[in-house]
Amino acid sequence: MKRIGFLSFGHWTDSPHSATRSGRDVLQQSIDLAVAAEEVGVDGAYFRVHHFANQLASPFPLLAAIGARTQRIEIGTGVIDMRYENPLYMLETAGAADLISNGRLQLGISRGSPEQVIDGWRYFGYEPAEGETDADMGRRHAEVFLQLLDGKGFAEPNPNPMFPNPPGLLRLEPHPEGLRDRIWWGSSSNATAVWAAKLGMNLQSSTLKANETNEALHIQQAKQIKAYRAAWAEAGHAREPRVSVLRSIFPLMNDTDRAYFGRSKSSDQVGFIDNMEAVFGRTYAAEPDVLAKELAEDQAIAEADTILLAVPNQLGVDYNVHLLESMLKHVAPALGWR
Repeated sequence: MKRIGFLSFGHWTDSPHSATRSGRDVLQQSIDLAVAAEEVGVDGAYFRVHHFANQLASPFPLLAAIGARTQRIEIGTGVIDMRYENPLYMLETAGAADLISNGRLQLGISRGSPEQVIDGWRYFGYEPAEGETDADMGRRHAEVFLQLLDGKGFAEPNPNPMFPNPPGLLRLEPHPEGLRDRIWWGSSSNATAVWAAKLGMNLQSSTLKANETNEALHIQQAKQIKAYRAAWAEAGHAREPRVSVLRSIFPLMNDTDRAYFGRSKSSDQVGFIDNMEAVFGRTYAAEPDVLAKELAEDQAIAEADTILLAVPNQLGVDYNVHLLESMLKHVAPALGWR
């Protein structure tokens, strides 16, 4: 069995060919898509976070709105760039979204990805400490966030407060119990996957990864996941970790599908991103029986418990529901995921 969710980058463009012409369109359609996805049996609604771009950015108002409109589906991110985040304020906003959704938040965080602007985190008021890189700063923000999620008091109370205080040091409120176990780290390398395991975070692996062995993406990811699980076991955490992989998968069910994606089948590509040599995963697009055979050979999918499907959000809610439903009804059962 696999959990199956979708991941939306939340693109919009002022084009007559786009169903999302504005930020308002994307936000409102994202809520509608999550509601419809829950109705057809999808397990998770996840959203990418990018700054300074015509894409989704601040995730917590959206996740809270989805949480209020749904009952079962997991809601999450993939991923929040921690270089931009104040961990204390983030705890309050994430905690609110988690409580509104009755504990369904699955929060993907990371060091971030290449940006639209130079050192965009500086505009948000953050600077690496002396001797730090921006990636170090992002990981430091993540570690502070994790410590806050433990729920221990840390702030000295005012002896003359506006409202009575409980005894001892104070924590941020309201506190989201259990969210600490639902934090994921988006990792592009084996080393950061091991680091995430030691800190007790779940693992998200995307459609690109640092090219560490010159093998296919799915093989490198499978090795990454195994290294992560070994580090998790060595750390002695009490619970079982969760692992997700992202894939672009399009069942070709009709002429519209074939027009959009019939020529999308590709192979892995190697290139450079953010001064890192990376392997970029292929797109899967075929009739359901062919897809099932191809996906059965994906070693990383075999290792993961959760599959996130990248959705083309600019094609609109109805079409994306069609893609998700096709996956659930015609591909997942053949693979034993349903």
